[in-house]
Amino acid sequence: MSRKYSHTTADVLQWSDAINLIAKLEKDENYKMSLFISVSIFFGLRVSDTLSITWEQILNKDQTIKVDFEVIEKKTKKYRIIKINPELAKHILSCYQKMRPKSLQEFVFVSNKRSVYSVQRINIILKEIREKYKIEIKNFSCHSLRKCFGAELYRRGDKSEHMLLKLSMIFNHSSTQITRRYIGIQSADISNMYDVLTF
Repeated sequence: MSRKYSHTTADVLQWSDAINLIAKLEKDENYKMSLFISVSIFFGLRVSDTLSITWEQILNKDQTIKVDFEVIEKKTKKYRIIKINPELAKHILSCYQKMRPKSLQEFVFVSNKRSVYSVQRINIILKEIREKYKIEIKNFSCHSLRKCFGAELYRRGDKSEHMLLKLSMIFNHSSTQITRRYIGIQSADISNMYDVLTF
């Protein structure tokens, strides 16, 4: 946790590192954090919105995974529909069966005391995970996971301006310049673009 009045910028977690971490946490039976990291990098929500998810938002009454679900973002009050990726759906269902919540009305990310995790507590847990699994990232927090989502979509979208525009809409950024900084597009990356030109 950062000191009062100090500002720490979260670094971007690489997609491959996130996927490996999800698998390791599941193998070690830490289903809650495996699920937290996976929904964070697949949904791209702010952590406050991720922590507000209930099982009934993502599961049908017959305990099958929904195709999508609705979110009203806490910060912006904007309405969003989040589509659930089919691969993620399998992981959600697997974690649900192992976590065995008492009811679908429960929040997904609750402590052993049955209270919803705070953002601060999640950040402490992520730092412990970074140490335990030797993750190569300096400033690891909830924000790193949202940035991971954005950086990977940008990469898979051929690093196009069109994808950057879509991401700025998802993140509710006022400009693509903010999105560039947010997902860690460095000036060196932009400078290297000149090297691809040939006669």
